[in-house]
Amino acid sequence: MRNRHVTAAVTAALLVLAAGCGAEQDPEPASSGPSRPATSTPPPAPPTAPTTGATPTPASTTASPSPSSPSPSGTPDGGAREALRRGDTGDAVRALQERLDRLGYWVGESDGTYGLLTEQAVYALQKAAGLRPDGIVGAKTRAALDGGKRPDARSTDGHLAEVDLDRQLLMIVDDGEVSRIFNTSTGTFEHYTYQGETYLADTPRGRWTIDWQVDGWRDGPLGRLYRPKYFQEQGIAIHGYTSVPPYPASHGCVRVTLPAMDWLWAQDVLPKKTQVWVY
Repeated sequence: MRNRHVTAAVTAALLVLAAGCGAEQDPEPASSGPSRPATSTPPPAPPTAPTTGATPTPASTTASPSPSSPSPSGTPDGGAREALRRGDTGDAVRALQERLDRLGYWVGESDGTYGLLTEQAVYALQKAAGLRPDGIVGAKTRAALDGGKRPDARSTDGHLAEVDLDRQLLMIVDDGEVSRIFNTSTGTFEHYTYQGETYLADTPRGRWTIDWQVDGWRDGPLGRLYRPKYFQEQGIAIHGYTSVPPYPASHGCVRVTLPAMDWLWAQDVLPKKTQVWVY
């Protein structure tokens, strides 16, 4: 069990313990400035990671476009079609982005550039299909894409978020139907020490509710959380972060990219009182 200090007042516990969620196992630069308190107004523009565009596109109900056929070449996961990967551009990439978007994988803008957000969406597709998440679209990933592979929800009623720890996926679900799918990175389930105390970096399984949020960066002695939405009394939140690998890397929180977190706020996808199922 997690060895945490929880005071009598739940709100006070959140303010103290939530500061640790941003501490990561993968290397990240520390904040260069002093810690500042949570604010109810947006902070200056956050560091910008390469993206495929800042403006998200909603899920479409139209038929999927037919992917273009690149020239033959060897691919990482077998087959004769040319693989697509980060840094590629062109119509084939745009077709990939549009197909991912129609399947519900959040990819941002379909602009024909294979950037960070396209790679994140491909990670999510590969995880849903049981493939190794390398972010490269080879033959097996194309087959999953063409076959419309999507994860299933566990809930059957209402609007909520589901966090699949085994597959490291965050899903937005409406009445049992998955509407949006994100690559995520959760707790490592390894022990770590902070100020002489030992904690377990776990993301607690259970059914929770978002009851506190901060519209901006929240600095703490162990890291930074971008626009966090807290759903568990030990300070666990869904939040934006500068690094979201396709494997567990946090001290317990549920990470998505900065642009994805902006979209979740802009579309009011996760308002207070939203249920969060972690399994």
